[in-house]
Amino acid sequence: MTLLHDIIQIALIGIGATAVMDIWLSLLKRLGVQTLNIAFIGRWVGHLFRGRFAHAAIAKAQPIPAEWALGWLAHYVIGIAFAGLLVAVFGMNWVANPTLLPAVLVGMGTVVAPLFLMQPAMGAGFAASRTPTPLKNCLRSLANHTVFGLGLFIAALLIDWIAR
Repeated sequence: MTLLHDIIQIALIGIGATAVMDIWLSLLKRLGVQTLNIAFIGRWVGHLFRGRFAHAAIAKAQPIPAEWALGWLAHYVIGIAFAGLLVAVFGMNWVANPTLLPAVLVGMGTVVAPLFLMQPAMGAGFAASRTPTPLKNCLRSLANHTVFGLGLFIAALLIDWIAR
């Protein structure tokens, strides 16, 4: 296959996995579980372009024009990058023959990004240490990223099925 074909497959897997995670988060929200406001991701990314990485509290930072749209774009670009990580670790052979364990392991591993990069930069501290319930928030993040890993597997299966 061509490089472009591989890139498209990886992008579709990342988009699909992120959509599965979003469905999960929507379900949690309907059940009354608080989830991250996607606009805050956009606000953080917008401030990155202005040279500011860390905030005492992202909710109190100056809003960014179109931060909601920027947040969604960043969310899906990150999902595609994590799908690329899966393929970088397990190869394009995994895409042709997806298995659950590698996808879930990579999904679980991606929890490092919010716990040790995004949360501290947004003012929540390392592993949500500045929040009222750090352990609960860490476990929720792990669950969400495990669902993302499941989404990697489901998206790869679906793409493989469609391609046949």
